Amino acid sequence: MSEKITVGILRENDTLENRVSLVPKDVKLLIQMGLSVELEDGAGEKAGFLNGQYEDVGAKVSMKLSNGTNIITSVNAFSSKDNKYIKDSLVISTTNVRTDNKVTEICEKNNLSLLAMEFVPRIARAQKLDSLSSQASIAGYKAGLIVANSLNKYLPLMMTAAGTIPPAKVLVLGAGVAGLQAIATVKRLGAEVTGYDIRLAAGEQIRSLGAKFISDEVPEDSEVKDGYAKEQSEENQKSQLEFIKEHIIKSDAVISTAAIPGRPAPRLIEQKTVELMKPGSIIVDVSAPFGGNCECTKLGEIITVNDTKVYGPSNLPSEMAFDASTVYSKNILSLIELLIKDEKMDINLQDEIIDAMLVIEKGKKRIGV
Repeated sequence: MSEKITVGILRENDTLENRVSLVPKDVKLLIQMGLSVELEDGAGEKAGFLNGQYEDVGAKVSMKLSNGTNIITSVNAFSSKDNKYIKDSLVISTTNVRTDNKVTEICEKNNLSLLAMEFVPRIARAQKLDSLSSQASIAGYKAGLIVANSLNKYLPLMMTAAGTIPPAKVLVLGAGVAGLQAIATVKRLGAEVTGYDIRLAAGEQIRSLGAKFISDEVPEDSEVKDGYAKEQSEENQKSQLEFIKEHIIKSDAVISTAAIPGRPAPRLIEQKTVELMKPGSIIVDVSAPFGGNCECTKLGEIITVNDTKVYGPSNLPSEMAFDASTVYSKNILSLIELLIKDEKMDINLQDEIIDAMLVIEKGKKRIGV
């Protein structure tokens, strides 16, 4: 009788990472599929999932994952030089393989195969694997709460015996998953919300959430085939900055979420614009981990420019680790379900999802990555 396929849950070594890649309820489903699951000691604790909860559903808890573990799951397996790698295993993780040669070097040295979660294709049957969207939604929600907690005024219209207080004006730049969730969050809290995106098609989504839509109406198609915004020409970028500037300086808060996969975040807010904002205004730059949309952003810091606070959060989903882990775990589970056939691992490159996500195969980078 052949040995069971073993899935190992890596403990994240990044001090800023509180998430875990698989939660107990999904581990239970993997075990029901005939797999064996091993958890690195304490991997789920910071997210609110204790060792005992994993043991209760049939997982084994170890100080280190056993040699011979077949599949390693992680939020970011390559974030720390302290991570140990099990040779010949298949790693499922978010990565920055496009820009970090270290990832390829580690995989080559350890003969690893890598399924990168950021390469999930944007097709209907892959939606349940889409960790970029599941985590961006949480980031957008958290950004809205930062605005509510940090702004020195009410978000909603308040009518009191002492007078009427107008609603705060919040501008959200970028109407992807994070931006739309940010719009929905601050709108529910009563703010007067405006959404901006270069993709005119985003206007309908912004309006459906009760927000005002603005766009500088870039003439050419501003959307690539997978739905992301296209990188703009230098001339269009200058026009874009001038158009946005007038709306930024009228706002009490700006939540900036614009990002282009595989490239630095587009610059949307210049320092001279920040300097013109009203005293007490704030900017929450959700795209800080990708270079930031604001010229003043410093990753992991809150800086003040002319009495405007600029937030550069480094990992917003990690700040809501329980739910962020829960949805990321479901993304991982859905991928493993594609890989396992009759309790055996089958990396089927005829499946367009697996073909798109398998960026490294047995230590070798695949063409097109």
